[in-house]
Amino acid sequence: MRSFTHNGPGGPAAGSDVLVIGGGIIGLVTAWRAARRGMSVALADPSPGGGAARVAAGMLAAVTELHYGEETLLGLNLASAARYEEFAAELSDASGGLDIGYRACGTLAVALDSDDRLHLRELHALQRRCGLESEWLTGRECRRLEPMLAPGVRGGLRVDGDHQVDPRRLAAALVAACERAGVVFHRAAAERLAVTAGRASGALLDDGTERSADQVVLAAGSLSGRLDGVPAEVVPPVRPVKGQVLRLTVPPAYAPFLSRTVRAVVRGSHVYLVPRENGELVVGATSEELGWDTTVTAGGVYELLRDAHELVPGITELPLTETLAGLRPGSPDNAPLLGPTELPGLHLATGHYRNGVLLTPVTGDVMAEVLATGEVPDVARPFTPRRFSPARAGAAAAREESYA
Repeated sequence: MRSFTHNGPGGPAAGSDVLVIGGGIIGLVTAWRAARRGMSVALADPSPGGGAARVAAGMLAAVTELHYGEETLLGLNLASAARYEEFAAELSDASGGLDIGYRACGTLAVALDSDDRLHLRELHALQRRCGLESEWLTGRECRRLEPMLAPGVRGGLRVDGDHQVDPRRLAAALVAACERAGVVFHRAAAERLAVTAGRASGALLDDGTERSADQVVLAAGSLSGRLDGVPAEVVPPVRPVKGQVLRLTVPPAYAPFLSRTVRAVVRGSHVYLVPRENGELVVGATSEELGWDTTVTAGGVYELLRDAHELVPGITELPLTETLAGLRPGSPDNAPLLGPTELPGLHLATGHYRNGVLLTPVTGDVMAEVLATGEVPDVARPFTPRRFSPARAGAAAAREESYA
């Protein structure tokens, strides 16, 4: 592995085998897994453990979040979900005993009217065609599982394999695991990618230091497309998608309020309630294409509470303890960009959109393998960043024109 002995603006060991740009859960798991493979790893981020994970609810919902046209992404989601229990145990050990709040509690998706019921029936049929396990329940059976549900619930899908974690605790454990594995944290933002002789070679940070590396991983979430110095043809096509969430507290007198994640579509909007073992209840989430705005709005809070009240009327009796807005990194096909780019030495781990927490285990494994061997595991091959390269887009357009 690479060894550095020179001193520079950043002091000794200013270079490393790998430089990860971005300290959200995706950047952290990449850094941790790479360090575990014996590489010297540095990570640049002003506040490691922040980012979209602070706002995320932590649903591991590979089955209930299945969407038409995303069957390829389903395979990656299922692969990551299958690794979560072992991943949680390994991360707890590596972080010195921190618990990430992994709960195998299952999910209940319910319908509140006949249109929603039809939508859920169609989703159930799609799940069955994909070989997934879910059970159709009547409204009465749903209320038997979760007595706090509204009397008007018309039916639902019970998915015992969709679980949850606490993303904030996950991020804290990853920071601790990285520190214990020898990852060097540079608490500054990357301003510009360094390119030497046609190869990514590090980054200039906003504290004025330069960090060199044999390989660079751009894992800055929705900011990944804004790093200066990245050649135009490899700039990741990610955009920010705003999400507002609420956190409430279930007093002991109200417990147990919900025993599992409950979700529904209310007037065309998705709403979910995620109960934590510590009494916290997360309600989310809006999905707003508003650029870089992270304002918590009265309208967003009202809509979430209104829809949640229709689903679980008793929610309005609970204390509201936090309102937050964050930015999910969306890609053109709502799937992540994992692996090498057309620029040698530069890799991407971004664009996870609504599945960042779910895809944390598989992303760490994939990126560590790429960094250690140069090979992309089969499970990640459909998600190469090169699928959005201008050359491929031009070839696809030519094929479509020839078919016309």
